[in-house]
Amino acid sequence: MALSRVCWARAGLWGSAVTPGPYVTRKLQLARPRAGLAWGAPRSSNLHLSPKADVKSLISYVVTKTKVINGKYHRFLGRHFPRFYVLYTIFMKGLQMFWADAKKARRIKTYMWKHNVKFHQLSYREMEHLRQFRRDVTKCLFLGIISIPPFANYLVFLLMYLFPRQLLIQHFWTPKQQIDFLDIYHALRKQSHPEILGYLERVIPLVSDAGLRWHMTELCTKIQHGTHPAIHDILALRECFSNHPLGMNQLHALQMKALSRAMLLTPYLPSFLLRHRLKTHTTVIHQLDKALAKLGIGHLTPQEVKSACYLRGLNSTHIAEERCRTWLGEWLQISCSLKEAELSLLLHNVVLLSINYTGSRR
Repeated sequence: MALSRVCWARAGLWGSAVTPGPYVTRKLQLARPRAGLAWGAPRSSNLHLSPKADVKSLISYVVTKTKVINGKYHRFLGRHFPRFYVLYTIFMKGLQMFWADAKKARRIKTYMWKHNVKFHQLSYREMEHLRQFRRDVTKCLFLGIISIPPFANYLVFLLMYLFPRQLLIQHFWTPKQQIDFLDIYHALRKQSHPEILGYLERVIPLVSDAGLRWHMTELCTKIQHGTHPAIHDILALRECFSNHPLGMNQLHALQMKALSRAMLLTPYLPSFLLRHRLKTHTTVIHQLDKALAKLGIGHLTPQEVKSACYLRGLNSTHIAEERCRTWLGEWLQISCSLKEAELSLLLHNVVLLSINYTGSRR
């Protein structure tokens, strides 16, 4: 046995220069079947999953576990911190809605770019979505700026909690806050109504046409006595609002500040910027009105009707849906009858048509 081991070692070193004896060969031949029995047949490759299947199963497992942990976390917050859980839920839903709005706005802008479509050529819902998303982004931009300094994000969360109306968009308001905050905003714009009506009364002597002076006096008298003006009463004055003294380019700084507050725009800007913002905002509403008239008020959901009325000056949160549809129909009749040079009348119509409407006073 010792000699055979030496021979095998030399064979391994010198390229099998030594041939093993018959005894060794016989032992190896007897040992081969045992080795086969000891190791067994190789496994089939069909038992292994493909790499793609492994990744899919891993992702499915992670998603399932994440949902379970998230559910436990929500139940823990709801059980031990109910008030915080309400805020947390609203905040997370608000982020989801804002992200969905951003993706929809991106799709609309991509469509406009690919097909060379202008804003006024879009459908009503697309135009309204872009208009509202721009305002939301402008409001969120302020939060982004003040959170840039180091550790300022902690202060931002505190400010968001203390001043939700001023700093957060509607996606992050509670249902009660939505009603309360809209009432507060409407109360702010109502403060400018007497100032706007007083200015209209003061310019009556400046109207050159006697018939227009009479119509203007009658309209102001009706409104002062709490009467809701008719459509023809307002359209009869379109000539006064196309040039001096009430044309868009003839408005004084104080009047533009009051109209800016009535449109929920900041009045703390120079006169030329106030005029530009009022023109732009009124033009957008006029384009929305044309698209809405093409779509039809009957195709709007109740929430869309109330939002459209609120944008145009009516506090629709406390008015029945049918009353809102009626008022919106009156607004569209006036708006679609006006030309671009007469948009100052549409701007003043925010006050004229809404101030005495049934249910608008609280």
